[in-house]
Amino acid sequence: MPSKTYPIEAPGGFAPVFALGSDDGSGQLALVSHGAPLPTVALAPAAPAPLNGSASNAKVAGPFAPTPLAPVFLTLTGEWTGTVRILRSIDGGATRHPLTIAGSEWAVFHGNACEPVWQEGESGAQLYLDIAPTSGTLTYRIAQ
Repeated sequence: MPSKTYPIEAPGGFAPVFALGSDDGSGQLALVSHGAPLPTVALAPAAPAPLNGSASNAKVAGPFAPTPLAPVFLTLTGEWTGTVRILRSIDGGATRHPLTIAGSEWAVFHGNACEPVWQEGESGAQLYLDIAPTSGTLTYRIAQ
């Protein structure tokens, strides 16, 4: 309820009043105030659990289902040689395609790395790591 009073002037005899609010997280109305401003920035959903492990033999690790609006980071560590490629699927892994940029293969690694590699925009897409070490053991982690 407003704590101030306001005069009502003729000819209407009434004053329209409205309030803005948003969901307080429990399905209840939270009136807009200094402590509860209108949400104006889209926030990413909760990040999925990271996909991590190690490999000394060839394997495909995944799936990792990234959420939209947040970069995906890949970390590769260890004493290893070989190749790691990031693959993407939109059919539950039945088909996996390498990431490309301008028609050229991208997100291919031949050594340790820690960098953002992708930002997903399609719901339901999944990422996989095609790991092919030729020697040593690598530790991998893909996360948001």
